[in-house]
Amino acid sequence: MRLTEFHELVEGEFGRLRGESLLVDHVMQRLGGMTAAEAIEAGREPREVWRELCAEFDVPPQRR
Repeated sequence: MRLTEFHELVEGEFGRLRGESLLVDHVMQRLGGMTAAEAIEAGREPREVWRELCAEFDVPPQRR
């Protein structure tokens, strides 16, 4: 997954403002205590980060 697609999915699922906030404010333990933005910056694959966001916020499987 490309980073552009990741951001489109985040915005589509959570909305622009909430999505932007989640990426920089919400710390996820399953990503080593990093935010989604930090995890991507550290080299994690966007697909992995997307899956963790979906799990964290109970996004239905058909939208993952």
